[in-house]
Amino acid sequence: MKTLLVAWASLVLQCALVAGAQAAESLDTIIIDAGYDRQTRIAIVPFAQAGEFANLQQMSDIISFDLSRSGQFAALPRANMLSYPSRPNEVFMRDWRVLGVEYVVIGSVATAANGNAVTRYYLFDVVNERQMLANEVTGARRQWRDIAHRVSDQVYEAITGIRGAFSTKILYVLARNAGSPNATYSIEIADSDGERSRSLFSSPQPVMSPSWSPDGRQIAYTSFETGRQAIVLQDIFSGRRELITNFTGINSSPVFSPDGRSIALVLSRDGNPEIYLMDLRDRRLRRLTQHPAIDTEPSWSEDGRYVIFTSDRGGRPQIYQLELATNMIERLTFSGNYNTRARLLPGGKHMVFIHRRNNIDHVAWQDLERGDVRVLTQTALDESPSVAPNGTMLIYATQDRGRGILGVVSLDGRVRYRLPSSSGDVREPSWSPYLDTLGGGW
Repeated sequence: MKTLLVAWASLVLQCALVAGAQAAESLDTIIIDAGYDRQTRIAIVPFAQAGEFANLQQMSDIISFDLSRSGQFAALPRANMLSYPSRPNEVFMRDWRVLGVEYVVIGSVATAANGNAVTRYYLFDVVNERQMLANEVTGARRQWRDIAHRVSDQVYEAITGIRGAFSTKILYVLARNAGSPNATYSIEIADSDGERSRSLFSSPQPVMSPSWSPDGRQIAYTSFETGRQAIVLQDIFSGRRELITNFTGINSSPVFSPDGRSIALVLSRDGNPEIYLMDLRDRRLRRLTQHPAIDTEPSWSEDGRYVIFTSDRGGRPQIYQLELATNMIERLTFSGNYNTRARLLPGGKHMVFIHRRNNIDHVAWQDLERGDVRVLTQTALDESPSVAPNGTMLIYATQDRGRGILGVVSLDGRVRYRLPSSSGDVREPSWSPYLDTLGGGW
């Protein structure tokens, strides 16, 4: 493991040097804390980047870092390669076999007639001496990183059988000078590796709980811009915003249903925090819970049949499940006396949530059939877990030396890395759904 961490420290340094010019527009360099002992050895050969693309960041660096931060791959350093092929007939399996490499990716980037970048790449299985992929990804110059992330997705899926999520985005709240007269709060969007962040909305008043629509075109969040809590819908591309609730009291925790037709949210309009459902077509509200306790933090099952929420109706915060068709409520957590902010994983058999153990809040995983609970993080004051759409990783907010940062952990707890920020405190992350257009249409 020590050798592995040293190798990754080198990779982090390499990424810092490559991304240095972009640091002002990104979260800071990823810091990788732990990964798998047995990783798949892969070589991402520097792509042949022709013409106007020759001086851009080497695409192979982005792909190598994508695969490495999954924790499942160990990328061969460029200096250790025996050759730098860019065409299939230049790949000699013996050169890679002697280096212990299991897979090789080569590629080239050419300029199309319209000025776009045409990226052709090939994936080879060295052990079985066969070509696995021969694909092409085309995009504009401004989509350079999007093209690289798409290649990473396709290579990852070809090798693991799991759809890649490197082309996804993350939302998070960035707080600068919180608690001072100069405080600003913004909703930020960034690539899944923290690069190319930009503000979608900024205010001197707090913003909270951003979440994605299932098509990735809208977000919902809580804003204090009116002087009290209000829930806002915002179109990511046009920037158009609409306040959909502004009742006296609590208006919080909006989460889109899987079909995008409704939002689960928390309102105290009737005097007590309860879970409501809003139909986005006519803005009608349906009250889901009716209990004198505090009901909050809703989320959805993948099929839209259930709403998961936190309640202290048993005396301490625990996770409950409500079936929409019957309004039947079932308690899901029994381990420990403090469990909050649950999110179901794809397939609906497991969930992640915040679990307090020894008075420290950690991200935990639970098997819903057997009730087994496993703590995934070693940090403290963890909050707001959000799962990648392929169900392999989750992002969460935590603290590092008194500052809010983002952490990422694999669902088996074996891969961990951090996304700190030098711009302020980062909190309340939300991982996007799959984005089918290159770069999500940006």
